[in-house]
Amino acid sequence: MPAAEVTDLVRVQSEPHACSYLPEETACFDYRVCGDLNADNFGELLRRGWRRFGLHIFRPICAACTKCRPIRVVTENFHPSKSQRRTLNRNEHIEVTIGPPSITRDHMRLFDAYHLDMAERRGWPAKTTTPEDYFEGFIGKRYEFAYELLYWDNSQLVGVGLVDITPLGLSSAYFFHDPKWRELGPGTFSALTELRFAQSQGLPHVYLGYWIEQNQSMTYKSRYQPHELLSRFVADDEEPDWRLAPDKQ
Repeated sequence: MPAAEVTDLVRVQSEPHACSYLPEETACFDYRVCGDLNADNFGELLRRGWRRFGLHIFRPICAACTKCRPIRVVTENFHPSKSQRRTLNRNEHIEVTIGPPSITRDHMRLFDAYHLDMAERRGWPAKTTTPEDYFEGFIGKRYEFAYELLYWDNSQLVGVGLVDITPLGLSSAYFFHDPKWRELGPGTFSALTELRFAQSQGLPHVYLGYWIEQNQSMTYKSRYQPHELLSRFVADDEEPDWRLAPDKQ
């Protein structure tokens, strides 16, 4: 497979800080801004464990911890479990549309409502956003491979899923939703929607970000089978080693 041939405009490392997933660990991230990012070379970065939010491409480089494992689902062999099929059935009334990322008042309303709910239920830091912050944090520029999935209940926007689509796979970047939809399992439904879309487009993998076995909030990622884990992070010109994980359902 080819190297991830990109030109770095900026590349920096974060200062070591307390890990938000494993409080006993110290985290550090490698950040880069690439001037020539396209669907092909970003797909190669995905294969090497990189993620994207806005302009920033990043991955962990923690000195004493390797528990963050990039995880991807093998779409050709994926079949929803019985409980996942129930979630699909419960959400048959939801319409899904796809297009370039956008910013509307409904986006801002949903984002703030979702994060307020997570702050109250899970202790997330309380925050609101502005169109400028949202654009910088999640969009960055009009990348050719960046899309959003919009989830509609009749004519009301109830969910937004940000994804990157490359020939090598779909990257699930971020999803937020109306707290009133929570009882029907919107997180599972959005992941299944992305998997079904990837299957319909013949994409080989859906990248679910990082999985930490010791973090219970990430347990859901391992429920999508079969999935592979990246054995270690490699340089842009090295071939990554993805290994099939055992089925733990």
